[in-house]
Amino acid sequence: MRRRDFITLLGGAAAALPVGAWAQQPAMPVLGILHPTTAEANAGNLAALRAGLKEGGYIEGQNLAIEYRYAEGRNDRLPALAADLVRRSVNVIAPQGSPAVLAAKAATTTIPIVFQAGIDPVKVGLVASLNRPGGNITGVSNVSSTLAAKRLELLHKLAPDAATIGVLVDPTNSAATDVQTADLQEAASGLGLRLMLLNASNEHEIDAAFATLVQQRVGALLLTDHPLFNSLREQLVTLARFNAIPTTYTFREFAVSGGLISYASSITDATRRAGVYVARVLKGERPGDLPIQLPTKFELVINLKTAKALGLTVPPSLVALADEVIE
Repeated sequence: MRRRDFITLLGGAAAALPVGAWAQQPAMPVLGILHPTTAEANAGNLAALRAGLKEGGYIEGQNLAIEYRYAEGRNDRLPALAADLVRRSVNVIAPQGSPAVLAAKAATTTIPIVFQAGIDPVKVGLVASLNRPGGNITGVSNVSSTLAAKRLELLHKLAPDAATIGVLVDPTNSAATDVQTADLQEAASGLGLRLMLLNASNEHEIDAAFATLVQQRVGALLLTDHPLFNSLREQLVTLARFNAIPTTYTFREFAVSGGLISYASSITDATRRAGVYVARVLKGERPGDLPIQLPTKFELVINLKTAKALGLTVPPSLVALADEVIE
């Protein structure tokens, strides 16, 4: 074949290729999700995160890839999972829950981190300030851990005869546990109550904690805000109901599942807003310039069916304050 004929043939083949086939296409950005529990437990929050990403113009599988890392309820696995995402060179890490946030922070100072968690990020040293986080971290704090004192007050109104209140905490999540227990001790002192701290970091320890409550005749239980407890919602609600222990919970989903009362911000809305922030960072905004978002509304949900089953009288003033009453 003559050289001129070869060049002509090559040019014709190139014209038949799709536009851009000769150029290297830009790689699809990758989001790393880091979560303390399981994919099943995170399904609702993941849907909210995807909704926020879509608002920002990103859809998984179309213009965004997602790497998932779940610790299966073992917080000690989070540092290794975070390090794996760093090795994968993801574009953004989106940790959910305070143990995952702290693991991500320890793993990288360069990859952007957009968190959603119920902690005060300034108190635990995540960021310098709410308005100007600085560094590689921003996100949405639903500050539910700072609401522990309010939950104790609500529980005292529902179970005024309970002189001792059990407090369920996850000892493997020390950052959130320390803040909440300090607030609760101060609030209990003002109300003339005694607290009994009960540690639980897995399903079996939760069963043992309830056995202790029954054995010690503790009058009521307060659930602190930890991702593990959110993932074991049905177990906790069932044990409280079976043992007839008045219990106050964090998020609305507990009361809907049969829990007595819950008080918190909307975790679904917080996770959606985190997704919007991830999209903004993927488009080039620096996380340190994006203010930490805080909740604007808190939900008080009371389950009157459960109150009746426990023989409790819910004060009309408390019913009037509720955002939702389940009858």
